Amino acid sequence: MDAVRVTLLREVLAGTEWLQATRRFAGSLRASVGPRAGGLLLVGSEAYEPWHLAAHLDDEAAWSGLPELSPTLVRHRVPEGTAVPAHLAVGLGRLERAGRGETLLVVAPGDPGTGLLERVNDARRGGATVLALDGGDTDLHALAHDALSAPESGELDLDTLQHLVSAAAGENSLPRPGRRRFQDRLARLADRLTAPPPAHW
Repeated sequence: MDAVRVTLLREVLAGTEWLQATRRFAGSLRASVGPRAGGLLLVGSEAYEPWHLAAHLDDEAAWSGLPELSPTLVRHRVPEGTAVPAHLAVGLGRLERAGRGETLLVVAPGDPGTGLLERVNDARRGGATVLALDGGDTDLHALAHDALSAPESGELDLDTLQHLVSAAAGENSLPRPGRRRFQDRLARLADRLTAPPPAHW
């Protein structure tokens, strides 16, 4: 989802709880990842790999100058063979080594599964901060330091929440002195493109 669509979506959601909720959760994400790169682990359920969120966070990391937002995608099934790139070859065993100073972001639209919950629990006990974007699973929420769920009403789906959270995560940083962030320029462009035409007198 590009910056223009995110802006339009925010306009539609203006006055609802969701803009504040996604920005709050994005703030928790930003606060938990710390200043170093490589400390954000992203994992989905066995049936759902959060590829799009990984890509959007990667983009936000580059645009905002915050490499710590670039996640390591942890996969339930890693293909065998030497042709698999290193960044796509991180299996669930990585969660066993998660510890203090690291953040585990779990994205699960449905049942996360007992096996994943056990590994998330191990990561939390090891000192990792656990965040969850989900469909409202109570067991996952019990393990998470912070969680945001898609509403049962279907007002928003989990995919939309992921877009809003990733966009807000990059915006929650202060621009570096003397430099205009690329994300800021995109946001201003989106505002201009979606604004009504000026009145001519």
